[in-house]
Parts: sequence; structure tokens; C-alpha cells
Amino acid sequence: QVQLVESGGGSVQAGGSLNLSCTASRYTTYMGWFRQAPGQAREWVSAIKSADGSASYGDSAKGRFTISQDNARHTVHLQLTSLKPEDTAMYYCATTDYALASLLRGDRNSWGQGTQVTVSS
Repeated sequence: QVQLVESGGGSVQAGGSLNLSCTASRYTTYMGWFRQAPGQAREWVSAIKSADGSASYGDSAKGRFTISQDNARHTVHLQLTSLKPEDTAMYYCATTDYALASLLRGDRNSWGQGTQVTVSS
């Protein structure tokens, strides 16, 4: 099991920005972010491949969120910009030693404790 420690999040007004960070206890193949709003299903946000930094985004993140990594520190950052009230959710960091498809399925991920993002209109 990989330990993940998240930081960042908070409350902002619509149009604002936030930065989330997640540090893993060791190197892993993929790191990513999911989010879950109350009463809604978990939604994949973004992922990055540790070996080459290639990034993938869910539809809600494209054009507004940017994922990056600091491999030396096993850390990923998620920059959230142009935030909307519908982005309000608990954001969870996740990681896997398997393929991207496995990360998206979530069944073999390690998970962080979550960090709250609240966007007011």
C-alpha cells in the first residue's frame, strides 16, 4: 500500500484558482485525481504517467485544470483555474503501479484522505 498525503484545497469564488498537491511514499506508475460531490458518483479528473509526465484529463478538467509532477519528491500538483460552483467536491489523490485503465477503474488504487474544494457563486 502506498501512502498519499494531500494538501491544498479550500474555498474560492467562481473564476478563482486553487492548487492541490499529493505526495506518495514511493514511486508509482500513475498518479491522478478524482473528485466526488455529495450524492454523486466519483469522477476521474486527471492523471499523469510518472515515467514521462504524459497527462490525461477528464472532460470536466480539459482546458481548466493542469496536472504536473515533481518526480524527485513523488509529488503531483493539480492546478485548478476558472473554477465553477459545480467543481465543488472532495478531491482525492490516487495512485497505481498498473496501467492508466487500472487507475481509472480504481479497484487497485491507493487513495489519499481527500481535500475539500468549495467554489461559491
